[in-house]
Amino acid sequence: MTTKNDRRFAKWAKTKGWRHAVALVVCLYVLVPLLYIVVGAFNPSGTLPSTSLVPEGVSLVSFERLFTDPQFPFVKWYGNTIAVACTASFLSILISSLAAYAFSRFRFRGRRPYLLFLLLIQMFPAFLAMVALYVLFSNLGEYYPALGLNTRMGLLMVYMGGALGVSTWLMKGFFDTIPKELDEAARIDGASHAQIFFKIILPLAAPIIAISGILAFVGTMNDFVLASIFLTDREEWTLALGLKTMTADNAELTQRGMFAAGTLMASVLTVGIFMALQRYIVSGLTGGAVKG
Repeated sequence: MTTKNDRRFAKWAKTKGWRHAVALVVCLYVLVPLLYIVVGAFNPSGTLPSTSLVPEGVSLVSFERLFTDPQFPFVKWYGNTIAVACTASFLSILISSLAAYAFSRFRFRGRRPYLLFLLLIQMFPAFLAMVALYVLFSNLGEYYPALGLNTRMGLLMVYMGGALGVSTWLMKGFFDTIPKELDEAARIDGASHAQIFFKIILPLAAPIIAISGILAFVGTMNDFVLASIFLTDREEWTLALGLKTMTADNAELTQRGMFAAGTLMASVLTVGIFMALQRYIVSGLTGGAVKG
């Protein structure tokens, strides 16, 4: 005989309980690999765990080897990653926001086809153009060495080629929600389009700029394919390339622990960027208007 509590539990399980079960499975799916990396980074033997995820102890030996092993200039790779990712993110936000402002506020011939074209080119992955980009920048480096292969500027030029994409669409949609009366009032006061964009639109669009910045930063930081083609000098590598060498087939077991430690160090940077921009993400349009 079923009791009232049994019927209540059955109703809860049917309406809401299955959602908690799905959420639990997803959390386990995400957290188990993360736990594997954390245990491997602090493993006293300096290797990844092979039999159990339960740590046998805590040691910083992998971190010590990571910063002292001359074969792996981790600090140099970390600096290269920060320089490339921050510069690429800033330029991507600047280019995308300027394009989004033009598409949102101006009416000109070909506006809609241009927007559809930006959406269309995002359907083709970047690695389809690897051969063409390699040949192009290889020849360009003969005349302008600063823009050729194995240079940060050349890699940034490649990244900027895809700056006008999803971010432009996201920003354009957000700019459309900002009342145009603000622009008209500013023009009546004698403000130029540049003043309206930088002093009115951008402060109000801080949430979408933060999201676009995080997407651009994480995408650039995690890029391996393009960076492996354009950066051939070991000293110019980014973290994605450097950490990959630690997991090669002929790598020593201790290098796997260094890889786990390096992964955690790289994640600190990404989490730090997210936490720094979190207050802009959670703020809405009204909050931005009050701050302005």
